[in-house]
Amino acid sequence: MTKRRKGRLIVGKSVAILLVGIGGYGNGYVEELLNYKGEEIFKIAGAVDPAPEKCKSIEKLKKLNVPIYHTMEEFYAEHQADLVVISSPIQFHSEQTCLALSYGSNVLCEKPVSATVEEALRMIKARDQAGKFVGIGYQWSFSEAISSLKQDALTGKLGRPKSLKTIVLWPRDFAYYTRSSWAGKIRDQKGNWILDSVANNATAHFLHNMFYVIGEKTDRSAVPLELDVELYRANQIENYDTAAIRIKTREGADILFLATHATKERLEPSFCFEFDKATVYYDEKDGSSGEIRAVFKDGTTKHYGDPFLNRRRKLWICIDAVRSGTPIPCGIEAALAHTVCINGAQKAGITNYPAELVVKGEEAIYVKGLGDVLKDCYERQLLPSEVGASWAKPASKVDLKAYLDQLSW
Repeated sequence: MTKRRKGRLIVGKSVAILLVGIGGYGNGYVEELLNYKGEEIFKIAGAVDPAPEKCKSIEKLKKLNVPIYHTMEEFYAEHQADLVVISSPIQFHSEQTCLALSYGSNVLCEKPVSATVEEALRMIKARDQAGKFVGIGYQWSFSEAISSLKQDALTGKLGRPKSLKTIVLWPRDFAYYTRSSWAGKIRDQKGNWILDSVANNATAHFLHNMFYVIGEKTDRSAVPLELDVELYRANQIENYDTAAIRIKTREGADILFLATHATKERLEPSFCFEFDKATVYYDEKDGSSGEIRAVFKDGTTKHYGDPFLNRRRKLWICIDAVRSGTPIPCGIEAALAHTVCINGAQKAGITNYPAELVVKGEEAIYVKGLGDVLKDCYERQLLPSEVGASWAKPASKVDLKAYLDQLSW
């Protein structure tokens, strides 16, 4: 098979795909490819995982004679890949992406782009040297709904962005934090940065989304300048399970992000974006019925659809990009604003909730009244310390200039 090299496209032929990390989230990619019934536009060239037996679809892969390896080096010793899909833990994103690029492969890497800004910069350098692309798997950024919304923001239909806010209450049980050795950790045993947290893993999509929607180009995000940060912890983990972050952006819009794994109640991602000409909602309680909806100052409305639809669209966009050079909407640069924010937020201290407010159930821990406090913060666009929460500590102010100087933004 003729491999894709710099400046050459694989038009009308099968894309060889290597799947890295096939247990957990990665199994979703496996199933997506195995269930495909259309034109023969790809083949699964191999799979890599240190514990492949944890993949729910392992027997199906074996029946198709898909070669399975424990390391990427073992795969590349015998095969090549046009596209590598990386679903491994955060601390491996940069190293594995750079390795794939060095062998001439394009990459779709799961979010976040990396644990640190420095790692992301290495990925950019490796990508540019290889002449390939690297997509970062924030699925909302690949969705038709967000693409349409961002286009209206870019063309000025919504007006100037003023303020954006998002809230997510996603309880997580003990099994979530014991599912791996890196869950809730700041570093791994070798000292590699992980920064696993509510804001850098499960709800990372929704923090990134606010930067992405108001970015000045299709494949760029807004630039964070300064943070007010409050981080809290109820679970017995190293990092935080609750984040309340206010962000000042270069674009002039303020961003508020509220997310926790330590509530008893569940609230799906909800947002409200204020522009000069319209307010954009995503909140089922607000009558959006699972769709993004813009209400314009003149009384008209526009529905953009549900950003959760077709969550693997990012995979097919990247396959198309290999075959025909179709641009990808979310690459390293678009994902970097989130990582800058996470790295900056980590400089703030983590406050433990008072013991008398923490309830330990059979399956999970939750904090009494936390959901109500965060919903109040969302409505009033304030942080917990500003609404008078008894357990709250004043926000830490973090200047992001040092990171932005590295990025020449």
